[in-house]
Amino acid sequence: MNFNFLTYLIIIFRTAIIFITLLVLTRMLGNKQMSQLTFFNYITGITIGSIAGNMISAHGEPFLEELIGLAFWCVLTVLLAYVSLKSPKIRVFLDGEPTILIKNGVIQRHTLKSLKINLDDLSMLLRQQEVFSFNEVSYAILEPDGKLSILKKPEYQTPNKKDLNVKISPPKFIPSEIIVDGKVVERNLKELGLTLNWVQKQLKSKGYNSVDQIFYAELQSDGSLFVFEFE
Repeated sequence: MNFNFLTYLIIIFRTAIIFITLLVLTRMLGNKQMSQLTFFNYITGITIGSIAGNMISAHGEPFLEELIGLAFWCVLTVLLAYVSLKSPKIRVFLDGEPTILIKNGVIQRHTLKSLKINLDDLSMLLRQQEVFSFNEVSYAILEPDGKLSILKKPEYQTPNKKDLNVKISPPKFIPSEIIVDGKVVERNLKELGLTLNWVQKQLKSKGYNSVDQIFYAELQSDGSLFVFEFE
């Protein structure tokens, strides 16, 4: 009887310590980790929960060593997040990148094949966004978290411009990242048929002499450039 009481007491003590530790560590990890925005965040969240659960139930294991292991895992996660902020290549490797599944109303068959997504899967993703016809879609982009972002064709956007008898002017471009953290996103430039010289001219017209001055720049649907400089 005393042994059982002591066992329960140990479990309560461990649970309280882990609860406080996880509370501190989750605040340290930040909102991105808790919202599980990417596959890496998702796996990290599961691992932290698994380690914490094992610490509560495993009576024979050294508690302090496991607690240090849990803390070190979270420290590694924070360090990787910091490194990914400084390196776009590492950020893409860890978090992935958006992938265009439908472009200008055309389904990208090779992209679907490389991602192992069939048309039924794509139809399901569209329906989850309340889109029931491929004909309504101008662009469909699969985000790193597995969700689908959709840009409808102008005549199907809410409210329907057909219903309002408004003259339809199709967008020149899909809004896209051009500069991130002072670096040009060359892949997007190539995709949009733009050049580095065009970017430099746009920046010069806005009073900037170098790409290094720009924290974020986005191409708007009308062809203009939205710029946010480093503070």
